Amino acid sequence: MSAENCPYCHGGPALADFAIKICDLSEYSSLYLFKEQSHPGRMVVAYRGHVSEIVDITPEQLQGYMADVARIARLIHKMFHPQKVNYGAFGDLNPHLHFHLVPKYEGQFEWGGTFQMNPRAVMLSDKEYDELIERIKRELPSV
Repeated sequence: MSAENCPYCHGGPALADFAIKICDLSEYSSLYLFKEQSHPGRMVVAYRGHVSEIVDITPEQLQGYMADVARIARLIHKMFHPQKVNYGAFGDLNPHLHFHLVPKYEGQFEWGGTFQMNPRAVMLSDKEYDELIERIKRELPSV
């Protein structure tokens, strides 16, 4: 996949199918709410340049990007109180550097196993997405 048709680079219907952009976190990354919310609070931190692998960026860029990933992990722990956050960076079908941050709860959906990429089991209303994004934006400066 080239940058020209990458959902993270260009948004549009391809991105709207699975995520909503919340904001740019830094010069290194942008934050997205993953629409499928079987794991309440699941988000994606995407690198702001079109690269496929962490080896495609400089050590400084990697440090800045991973600091953003850690910041969102802290936010998820603060807001959603999971027992564990799973991190997924697959990119086979969308080779743009991004991490899924997936809150996991003991005794709940997929605890003890690998999370599904998009089970489409829990979708929110537009109002619920808007409210969740506003909560995230309010809490973001505190982490």
